[in-house]
Amino acid sequence: MSLYIPAGYRNVLGSVENTEKAIKAVKNMFQDNLSAQLALLRVTAPMVVMTGTGINDDLNGIERPVRFPVKDMGERQAEVVHSLAKWKRLKLAELGTAPGRGIYTDMNALRPDEELDNIHSIYVDQWDWERVIRDEDRNLDFLKKMVRRIYEAIKVTENKLYVEFPQLVPALPEDIHFIHSEELLQMYPGLSPKDRENEIVRKYGAVFIIGIGGALSDGSAHDGRAADYDDWSTPNSDGYLGLNGDILLWNPVLESAFEVSSMGIRVSPESLERQLAIRGQEWKKDLFFHKRLLAGELPACIGGGIGQSRLCMYLLRKAHIGEIQSSLWPDDMRAACAAAGIELV
Repeated sequence: MSLYIPAGYRNVLGSVENTEKAIKAVKNMFQDNLSAQLALLRVTAPMVVMTGTGINDDLNGIERPVRFPVKDMGERQAEVVHSLAKWKRLKLAELGTAPGRGIYTDMNALRPDEELDNIHSIYVDQWDWERVIRDEDRNLDFLKKMVRRIYEAIKVTENKLYVEFPQLVPALPEDIHFIHSEELLQMYPGLSPKDRENEIVRKYGAVFIIGIGGALSDGSAHDGRAADYDDWSTPNSDGYLGLNGDILLWNPVLESAFEVSSMGIRVSPESLERQLAIRGQEWKKDLFFHKRLLAGELPACIGGGIGQSRLCMYLLRKAHIGEIQSSLWPDDMRAACAAAGIELV
């Protein structure tokens, strides 16, 4: 168990009842702001997909999905989603969505291999979004433009929340800072990726780290990313590799960098071929999703996930994600939180 207890922590909203009201306010406000910024239609999404189709998110490739047989489908195996990174692209093709428009949905997932701490739970809830783009939009400038729009949606939500709950004083900086993971390595060569994040996000308050998943100059990767959704291998205009990244905010309660979104321009047929080869996963080319992508049947896209409980946790100044969502926690974690005034729901 890993648990951080902030010194002198208290619920600034005063009660669990006020917290629940504020959670509802954040979720209503933010999804409306996000939809307006990115021209997104809300759609209904699955909680389970069929095993062996390549549709589920492999995350870092080692996490086990929750699987079960479906009686009325000849005991075929289905699995609870890790995320909807690839399903959304199939949905956009089905809808025939035009460039410049997209979809978002409430994604509910189970990740039983998560290491439970202040910000990680086996239950994952996020706004999963995807937007069709033109082939000429597959560049760093377009990626940054979309990041700025998402950041604006977060800031607008923070300011509106302050009107309803004056104790939640806005803390976000005016602009988000961009840096590539290779630049971050060169700035702080003796630090781990997480410590590098802490240093840069403490300095700027809000940062988008570009190029998550590909190998850096020291042979490591800043963080894991599957080979078949984000494009982390295409050269960009800054002279580095990657058209994806993470949005991180400085969390004053946890006193650390705090990831709220993972996103990126999605793989083209060419970058999918390249990334599968890098990972030694060419066998995936025979899966349903990958065959359709390689055949040119899926639109060019940008997309990602924005943590619902994570964003609520940040905006409501909470110390533990269990103050926002109902999940499973070790008994000793529950006891330590209760002793510190952290009320897990």
